[in-house]
Amino acid sequence: MNGNRRAFLIGGGAALAAAWFARRSKSADTSAAAPGSAQVVAKEVTIEEFSPSGKSLGLTHVAKVVKSESEWRAQLSPLAFQVARQAGTEYPFSGEYDKNHALGVYRCVCCDTALYDSRTKFDSGTGWPSFYRVISHYNVAQGKDWTLGMLRDAVSCARCDAHLGHVFDDGPKPTGLRYCMNSVSLHFVPYSA
Repeated sequence: MNGNRRAFLIGGGAALAAAWFARRSKSADTSAAAPGSAQVVAKEVTIEEFSPSGKSLGLTHVAKVVKSESEWRAQLSPLAFQVARQAGTEYPFSGEYDKNHALGVYRCVCCDTALYDSRTKFDSGTGWPSFYRVISHYNVAQGKDWTLGMLRDAVSCARCDAHLGHVFDDGPKPTGLRYCMNSVSLHFVPYSA
């Protein structure tokens, strides 16, 4: 009976995980309307805009970026699509921004929304670019992630829902947070005067 119970629990857990992934994949492609149905109207979101020098330009209301899976695939590299649109993770120490120490703004690879200021970046030793603060809480969203059999706080772009990484509570002062991001979900723009 113990073997049957264990098989049942493992099978049930696998079924739940499969259902979650299927739901996540379906929700990532909300713009693809069924033939003959009305197109989903994109809602507006509030984000904070930033100048090329990293200065806040204030809050603005913009349309939520919604694209079909084929449009995202055409825009992104295969790895960026897998990470940003399917909540994947790049290998540690493989991303181009882990050791980047230049001054600038890290923006969303999918929609160009400003996410992190380089002045809040630190070397966490994890192999992923890490920041102790987001550039604006308007520009990122957090949600629960139960993958890998543990609860984590997932971080995504508020404007296009791109998966960026996770946030942990083991970072440096002043926040004590570590926003552990995937390089491939970001693009870096150096400050300009």
